[in-house]
Amino acid sequence: MPPAPTAKLLPVVLFNGAYMLAAILGAIIQGNSEFIFYIVVMLILMGVMGAVHRRVRLTTPLLWAFSVWGFAHMAGGLCPLPSGWPYNGDQAVLYSWWIVPQWLKYDQIVHAYGFGVTTWLCWHLLSRALRQPDGSAVRPTFGMLTVCAAGGMGFGALNEVIEFIAVLTIPNTNVGGYENTGWDLVANLIGASLAAVIIRCRSQVTC
Repeated sequence: MPPAPTAKLLPVVLFNGAYMLAAILGAIIQGNSEFIFYIVVMLILMGVMGAVHRRVRLTTPLLWAFSVWGFAHMAGGLCPLPSGWPYNGDQAVLYSWWIVPQWLKYDQIVHAYGFGVTTWLCWHLLSRALRQPDGSAVRPTFGMLTVCAAGGMGFGALNEVIEFIAVLTIPNTNVGGYENTGWDLVANLIGASLAAVIIRCRSQVTC
Protein backbone atom coordinates (compact mmCIF):
# COMPACT_ATOMS: atom_id res chain seq x y z
CA MET A 1 0.00 0.00 0.00
CA PRO A 2 1.48 3.40 -0.99
CA PRO A 3 2.38 5.98 1.67
CA ALA A 4 -0.03 8.79 2.46
CA PRO A 5 0.40 11.80 0.16
CA THR A 6 0.57 15.18 1.84
CA ALA A 7 -2.85 16.25 0.49
CA LYS A 8 -4.53 13.32 2.25
CA LEU A 9 -2.98 14.20 5.60
CA LEU A 10 -5.12 17.31 6.16
CA PRO A 11 -8.33 15.43 7.13
CA VAL A 12 -6.31 13.24 9.50
CA VAL A 13 -4.68 16.29 11.11
CA LEU A 14 -8.03 18.11 11.44
CA PHE A 15 -9.71 15.04 12.95
CA ASN A 16 -6.96 14.61 15.53
CA GLY A 17 -6.88 18.31 16.32
CA ALA A 18 -10.67 18.43 16.80
CA TYR A 19 -10.94 15.55 19.26
CA MET A 20 -7.81 16.60 21.16
CA LEU A 21 -9.17 20.12 21.58
CA ALA A 22 -12.47 18.67 22.81
CA ALA A 23 -10.58 16.37 25.20
CA ILE A 24 -8.50 19.22 26.61
CA LEU A 25 -11.59 21.37 27.21
CA GLY A 26 -13.49 18.40 28.68
CA ALA A 27 -10.67 17.47 31.06
CA ILE A 28 -10.32 21.07 32.25
CA ILE A 29 -14.07 21.54 32.75
CA GLN A 30 -14.37 18.22 34.62
CA GLY A 31 -11.20 18.86 36.63
CA ASN A 32 -9.98 15.44 35.48
CA SER A 33 -6.29 15.50 36.39
CA GLU A 34 -5.82 11.88 35.26
CA PHE A 35 -6.82 12.70 31.72
CA ILE A 36 -4.79 15.88 31.63
CA PHE A 37 -1.85 13.52 32.24
CA TYR A 38 -2.98 11.24 29.39
CA ILE A 39 -3.51 14.22 27.09
CA VAL A 40 0.12 15.21 27.61
CA VAL A 41 1.15 11.62 26.82
CA MET A 42 -1.07 11.68 23.70
CA LEU A 43 0.49 14.90 22.46
CA ILE A 44 3.96 13.39 22.89
CA LEU A 45 2.88 10.25 21.01
CA MET A 46 1.42 12.35 18.20
CA GLY A 47 4.75 14.11 17.89
CA VAL A 48 6.54 10.75 17.76
CA MET A 49 4.13 9.46 15.09
CA GLY A 50 4.69 12.64 13.08
CA ALA A 51 8.45 12.06 13.21
CA VAL A 52 8.02 8.41 12.20
CA HIS A 53 5.79 9.43 9.29
CA ARG A 54 8.29 11.98 8.03
CA ARG A 55 10.99 9.32 8.01
CA VAL A 56 9.10 6.21 6.87
CA ARG A 57 5.89 7.57 5.25
CA LEU A 58 2.99 5.70 6.82
CA THR A 59 -0.04 4.76 4.73
CA THR A 60 -3.29 6.72 4.94
CA PRO A 61 -5.26 3.74 6.38
CA LEU A 62 -2.62 3.25 9.08
CA LEU A 63 -2.74 6.93 10.03
CA TRP A 64 -6.54 6.82 10.22
CA ALA A 65 -6.40 3.62 12.29
CA PHE A 66 -4.18 5.35 14.86
CA SER A 67 -6.40 8.43 14.79
CA VAL A 68 -9.50 6.37 15.57
CA TRP A 69 -7.61 4.72 18.43
CA GLY A 70 -6.69 8.12 19.84
CA PHE A 71 -10.31 9.26 19.60
CA ALA A 72 -11.55 6.08 21.32
CA HIS A 73 -8.99 6.59 24.09
CA MET A 74 -9.95 10.21 24.76
CA ALA A 75 -13.66 9.44 24.61
CA GLY A 76 -13.19 6.47 26.93
CA GLY A 77 -11.99 8.56 29.84
CA LEU A 78 -14.13 11.66 29.39
CA CYS A 79 -17.55 10.59 28.05
CA PRO A 80 -20.03 9.78 30.85
CA LEU A 81 -22.24 6.73 30.53
CA PRO A 82 -26.02 7.09 30.23
CA SER A 83 -27.89 6.32 33.43
CA GLY A 84 -28.47 2.62 33.94
CA TRP A 85 -25.63 1.35 31.77
CA PRO A 86 -23.52 -1.29 33.60
CA TYR A 87 -19.99 -0.29 34.51
CA ASN A 88 -17.04 -1.41 36.57
CA GLY A 89 -15.37 0.74 39.21
CA ASP A 90 -16.18 4.15 40.65
CA GLN A 91 -16.33 6.26 37.49
CA ALA A 92 -19.25 5.89 35.08
CA VAL A 93 -17.33 6.65 31.89
CA LEU A 94 -16.94 4.72 28.63
CA TYR A 95 -13.75 3.01 29.77
CA SER A 96 -15.69 1.40 32.64
CA TRP A 97 -18.63 0.26 30.51
CA TRP A 98 -19.47 -3.44 30.54
CA ILE A 99 -20.46 -4.07 26.91
CA VAL A 100 -21.18 -7.66 27.95
CA PRO A 101 -21.63 -7.55 31.76
CA GLN A 102 -18.79 -9.32 33.61
CA TRP A 103 -17.29 -10.50 30.31
CA LEU A 104 -16.27 -7.66 28.02
CA LYS A 105 -15.48 -4.00 28.70
CA TYR A 106 -15.03 -1.06 26.35
CA ASP A 107 -11.50 -0.75 27.75
CA GLN A 108 -10.61 -4.24 26.53
CA ILE A 109 -11.93 -3.53 23.02
CA VAL A 110 -9.80 -0.38 22.83
CA HIS A 111 -6.74 -2.30 24.03
CA ALA A 112 -7.21 -5.10 21.48
CA TYR A 113 -7.82 -2.65 18.64
CA GLY A 114 -5.00 -0.29 19.57
CA PHE A 115 -2.26 -2.84 19.94
CA GLY A 116 -3.49 -4.67 16.88
CA VAL A 117 -2.89 -1.42 14.98
CA THR A 118 0.50 -1.13 16.68
CA THR A 119 1.35 -4.62 15.40
CA TRP A 120 0.39 -3.40 11.92
CA LEU A 121 2.75 -0.45 12.39
CA CYS A 122 5.55 -2.83 13.41
CA TRP A 123 5.01 -4.84 10.21
CA HIS A 124 4.96 -1.63 8.13
CA LEU A 125 8.31 -0.56 9.59
CA LEU A 126 9.89 -4.01 9.36
CA SER A 127 8.76 -4.61 5.78
CA ARG A 128 10.29 -1.32 4.67
CA ALA A 129 13.54 -1.87 6.53
CA LEU A 130 14.17 -5.34 5.05
CA ARG A 131 14.40 -6.57 1.47
CA GLN A 132 14.77 -9.96 -0.20
CA PRO A 133 18.19 -10.72 -1.81
CA ASP A 134 16.66 -9.76 -5.19
CA GLY A 135 15.48 -6.41 -3.81
CA SER A 136 11.79 -7.34 -3.57
CA ALA A 137 9.71 -6.79 -0.44
CA VAL A 138 9.81 -9.40 2.30
CA ARG A 139 6.78 -11.64 2.83
CA PRO A 140 4.90 -11.68 6.13
CA THR A 141 6.14 -15.07 7.31
CA PHE A 142 5.15 -16.64 10.61
CA GLY A 143 8.48 -15.60 12.14
CA MET A 144 8.23 -12.01 10.90
CA LEU A 145 4.68 -11.64 12.18
CA THR A 146 5.58 -13.19 15.52
CA VAL A 147 8.21 -10.47 15.94
CA CYS A 148 5.64 -7.81 14.96
CA ALA A 149 3.02 -9.17 17.37
CA ALA A 150 5.65 -9.28 20.12
CA GLY A 151 6.47 -5.66 19.30
CA GLY A 152 2.79 -4.72 19.56
CA MET A 153 2.54 -6.45 22.93
CA GLY A 154 5.75 -4.76 24.06
CA PHE A 155 4.22 -1.36 23.37
CA GLY A 156 1.14 -2.59 25.24
CA ALA A 157 3.32 -3.37 28.25
CA LEU A 158 4.80 0.13 27.99
CA ASN A 159 1.25 1.48 28.15
CA GLU A 160 0.75 -0.39 31.42
CA VAL A 161 3.92 1.23 32.79
CA ILE A 162 2.49 4.65 31.90
CA GLU A 163 -0.77 3.75 33.64
CA PHE A 164 1.25 2.62 36.69
CA ILE A 165 2.98 6.02 36.76
CA ALA A 166 -0.48 7.63 36.69
CA VAL A 167 -1.56 5.48 39.66
CA LEU A 168 1.53 6.51 41.65
CA THR A 169 1.25 10.23 40.91
CA ILE A 170 -2.47 11.00 40.58
CA PRO A 171 -5.13 10.29 43.22
CA ASN A 172 -8.37 8.48 42.32
CA THR A 173 -7.45 7.18 38.87
CA ASN A 174 -9.72 4.86 36.89
CA VAL A 175 -6.87 2.51 35.95
CA GLY A 176 -8.03 -0.48 37.99
CA GLY A 177 -6.08 -3.12 39.87
CA TYR A 178 -3.92 -6.15 39.10
CA GLU A 179 -6.74 -8.16 37.53
CA ASN A 180 -7.60 -5.26 35.23
CA THR A 181 -3.95 -5.04 34.14
CA GLY A 182 -3.96 -8.78 33.43
CA TRP A 183 -7.06 -8.53 31.25
CA ASP A 184 -5.56 -5.53 29.45
CA LEU A 185 -2.53 -7.67 28.57
CA VAL A 186 -4.80 -10.50 27.37
CA ALA A 187 -6.69 -8.02 25.18
CA ASN A 188 -3.36 -6.77 23.80
CA LEU A 189 -2.38 -10.36 22.94
CA ILE A 190 -5.70 -10.98 21.16
CA GLY A 191 -5.46 -7.74 19.18
CA ALA A 192 -1.84 -8.32 18.18
CA SER A 193 -2.55 -11.92 17.16
CA LEU A 194 -5.59 -10.96 15.08
CA ALA A 195 -3.60 -8.22 13.35
CA ALA A 196 -0.87 -10.72 12.47
CA VAL A 197 -3.45 -13.13 11.02
CA ILE A 198 -5.08 -10.35 8.96
CA ILE A 199 -1.71 -9.18 7.60
CA ARG A 200 -0.86 -12.76 6.65
CA CYS A 201 -4.20 -13.32 4.91
CA ARG A 202 -4.13 -9.99 3.06
CA SER A 203 -0.71 -10.81 1.66
CA GLN A 204 -2.41 -13.59 -0.37
CA VAL A 205 -0.40 -16.20 1.44
CA THR A 206 -2.43 -19.30 2.26
CA CYS A 207 -3.74 -18.99 5.83
